Amino acid sequence: MNEFIIFGIYVKERSKNALAVQNLLTKYGCSIKTRIGLHEVSGSFCSNSGLILLELTGDKSEIENLEKALQALEEIEIQKMVFKK
Repeated sequence: MNEFIIFGIYVKERSKNALAVQNLLTKYGCSIKTRIGLHEVSGSFCSNSGLILLELTGDKSEIENLEKALQALEEIEIQKMVFKK
């Protein structure tokens, strides 16, 4: 691949949507090189929304299929960054 592809996935209502997102990330796991999960946490507070950053690799059609599957989920926002090598 001649580019770096990064997805930013904003998950609203994590408690309701996490399982569907996790199932997709497992299904397309061989295309995920790096995964970072971020959500606000402090003391007795744990945010019900979160951000997942993915660095993707491999077959471009699989990456496109993952993107389409994520976009089909409700309460999920996805942003894509592509950097040419």
